[in-house]
Amino acid sequence: MTHADGRNMLTTAQAAARLGVKPETVYAYVSRGLLTSTRLTGVRGSVFDVDEVESLAGRDTARRTDIGAVERIRTRITLIDDGHLYYRGRDAAELSSRSFESIAHFVWTGELLDEVHFHADSVVVQRCREATTLVSPDCRSIDRIRIAVDIAATYRPMRFDTGSTSVVREAGQLLATVAAALGGGSSELSVVESVWAAIKSDPSDPNGLAVLQAALVLMADHGLAASTLGVRVAASTRANLYSAVSAGLGCIDGPLHGSAADPVYRFLTTAIDDPIGALATQLRSGERVPGFGHVIYTDRDPRAEELLRLLRDPAHGADPVVIAAADTIIEEVNSRFDTFPNSDFALATFTLAYGLEADTPEMLFALARIVGWTAHALEEYDEAPLRFRVPGIYTGTRPGTY
Repeated sequence: MTHADGRNMLTTAQAAARLGVKPETVYAYVSRGLLTSTRLTGVRGSVFDVDEVESLAGRDTARRTDIGAVERIRTRITLIDDGHLYYRGRDAAELSSRSFESIAHFVWTGELLDEVHFHADSVVVQRCREATTLVSPDCRSIDRIRIAVDIAATYRPMRFDTGSTSVVREAGQLLATVAAALGGGSSELSVVESVWAAIKSDPSDPNGLAVLQAALVLMADHGLAASTLGVRVAASTRANLYSAVSAGLGCIDGPLHGSAADPVYRFLTTAIDDPIGALATQLRSGERVPGFGHVIYTDRDPRAEELLRLLRDPAHGADPVVIAAADTIIEEVNSRFDTFPNSDFALATFTLAYGLEADTPEMLFALARIVGWTAHALEEYDEAPLRFRVPGIYTGTRPGTY
């Protein structure tokens, strides 16, 4: 059944990738009556019913790719297409001016509401704050987030209910609790206000709040990233939401995922006063300039583009010296290597432009991604359990050779 909104439909490129053929071959299948092409308003090119493509993939007529459960994950949450990021069919950059709570609820349920509020239990928030006083004073914010998630879980005896209504309720309270636990403000603050209180030395200064809100929205989900896959595997075992989020937090705790902005921040700190000199030093060392290019996007990262646009607006009070240095680096790198700044570059620029702690990008990424992880857990709870039992290829010592 064809849906007017494009649900359960694949683009030509997606169908070709699933079948392991070229796009031209997909249209050859159409002419032979093996596939049915459909046109949808607002969508370029033809689209194909996912079940029809799957049926063809199981026949000898198609040159199939050898894929497993991971590549067959169906999701209605996030689409990355033609340089744009969409949440449930809506452009994420256009959604970034709305409240973080509103977008979280939308990503989880498909309902875009104006007034959404998450509430934290002040007692649980206090317990989380007390626990984080026991850790090393040099620990990172992501360590505090992990502790807060684990402690919050112990106060939720109904966390094992994986029904959608219960999970959405738990997720809202979890976000509010973790955000409040990171800062020292009231547990009645919004998520964005709590985060601002945690990262800004003078939280009464409103400059940067709008950019922070946009950053959290734009980082909320990015498809089947490594951490999101980890969450779906955990949810497939019917782990509760808190355990699934913990799986995601474990996956992003590395230099290639959640901490990818660290080298960008270090580089930018050396470039504020002399961006050309810092860039020359970086190139002379033989190291690439961090914060540019992306494995998915080819000519622009829409998240970085929107955040940098906001940072350039004087109304948001970002340090103009930092913004000028960042723009100089962007211009020089783009002209020499024909590449573009990514979200790590934008988050590091945001951090320096408001004088925030060095691990702010990692903290924002982890907190925001709880939204996407929850949405993927919700989808996975509706799938058959334990579907990620992947057979490995044994390459060790063969039996009988001793």
